[in-house]
Amino acid sequence: MIDHKKVSFRDLIELMAGEAPDKKVFYDGDIPYAWDEIDSCATKVAQDLLQSGIGKGSHAGLYGVNSADWIVTFFALQKLGAICILLNPNLRPMELAVHSDIADIEFLCFGGSKVIKDTDSFITEVKSAESCRIKKFIDIRGTAVKSAEGSDRELLYKTLPTRCEPDDPALMLFTSGSTGRPKCALLSAYNVLVAAGESRDSQRLNADDKTCLILPLFHIFGLVAGLFANILGGSLMYLPKDIHAATLIELIDREKCTVFHAVPTMMLMILKNKEFTSEKVSSVRCTILSGAAATPEQIEMFHKAMPNDNFLSAYGLSEAAPATTLPYGDTLENCIKTVGKPMDHIKLIVQDPDTGKECAPGQTGEILIRGENLMTGYYRVRIEDQSIDGEGWLHTGDLGYLREDGYLCFSGRLKELIIRGGENIMPQDVADAVSLIPGVLDVRVVGVPSDFYGEEVCACIRMEEGASFDKEKAAEFLKERIAQFKIPSHYLFFKEFPVLATGKVDMVSLKKEAVMQCEGVKA
Repeated sequence: MIDHKKVSFRDLIELMAGEAPDKKVFYDGDIPYAWDEIDSCATKVAQDLLQSGIGKGSHAGLYGVNSADWIVTFFALQKLGAICILLNPNLRPMELAVHSDIADIEFLCFGGSKVIKDTDSFITEVKSAESCRIKKFIDIRGTAVKSAEGSDRELLYKTLPTRCEPDDPALMLFTSGSTGRPKCALLSAYNVLVAAGESRDSQRLNADDKTCLILPLFHIFGLVAGLFANILGGSLMYLPKDIHAATLIELIDREKCTVFHAVPTMMLMILKNKEFTSEKVSSVRCTILSGAAATPEQIEMFHKAMPNDNFLSAYGLSEAAPATTLPYGDTLENCIKTVGKPMDHIKLIVQDPDTGKECAPGQTGEILIRGENLMTGYYRVRIEDQSIDGEGWLHTGDLGYLREDGYLCFSGRLKELIIRGGENIMPQDVADAVSLIPGVLDVRVVGVPSDFYGEEVCACIRMEEGASFDKEKAAEFLKERIAQFKIPSHYLFFKEFPVLATGKVDMVSLKKEAVMQCEGVKA
């Protein structure tokens, strides 16, 4: 048994290839990849990357959708001891240039992306941006299906100065670009593998499991709970050809997948698809719902449609994930009302943001976490601007409270707080109430400017097909459930919410649209 707490990513792939060379690790579409093949391909790619100038400590961006090419290139960069910067494959050229400046990216390994229509034009556009720091562009498409002949691990390592240690800087993850200028969380193999080991245990992953992996690997959720939790569990992963609901339903049904994680919006798309039946997904035994909040009604809907599934609510962030998860087999009530308990390697407290004192059970405050998976810090951010204090606590900017039994209840983010005439309003409180109105499929709540109150509450709603909405009846309905000052002043209706590549609703774009529409109403 490999002690994943004591190995680098380079060590991990070589140990796995040595112990189980013929074991299938994942399918990319219909093509299977075993450990020996992954290791050989990664060694060959590493030799090519070395010739391109990438070495220990180099900053190399990895830009592409989930694929064998992505996974092989990730491990190739780790064999070299490079710092792999994980990039959203939906970033436009100008955005890539900005990200290269933030993370000091000198090399860009690019693969499949809908953004790339013409390779030469794509590269020219990225390079033309004033902020671009990229010196070399490396096309990794087809990397994993090319012959690995000529790969020589020993020869490769003779040219490298030192070995890779578990706590060496290994990768950077961008925090969500939906909240202003992105920042890079710097993580080691130790950080990621400790978290992945606990995620494996919480999911009860083993060699009999088959995981339909749609979580984007550039995101912490997909990297930890998806890729590395499955690697450590010995599970077989399937990378679908696309993430259309019908494709996923067919794959789960055909391969009898036992694990499928998703954000709530994706679950809704699957359940609403014409191809969906409970029988087709009856093999799924574990689903982590994370990345965005699901309403109680949505969770009940998921449970009713997939009664064999264990739905696990969870809480995490790029800087340290996962932080909490629901114990496997826990009650539906705890799944609805909480985000579970802190993981074994995590210490978690709730602190009053005004006094700095630890909150009593049931008292809402800012969530602080500390643990072995906590990032080193934000790259190129001044010490005084870091979110980690002198005692090692990460100030998450998220609000919640701990119950007496140790479960964490998530309330929202400090920055999302709506202050209406001096009254503090948590958007999730309002969203939970509005979601109970008959015909409401999904809802997000934001604050919009008000000349009188400072801010007013705006509910952005997706309705079920054919359903109608009466604002006066809604107000009467809500009076029975939330305080008068929390009742929305504005209701806006959407066919679809804007989403980020991770599947989360793009709250910045949604709020901009809400502000614009509400200003139009005032005018």
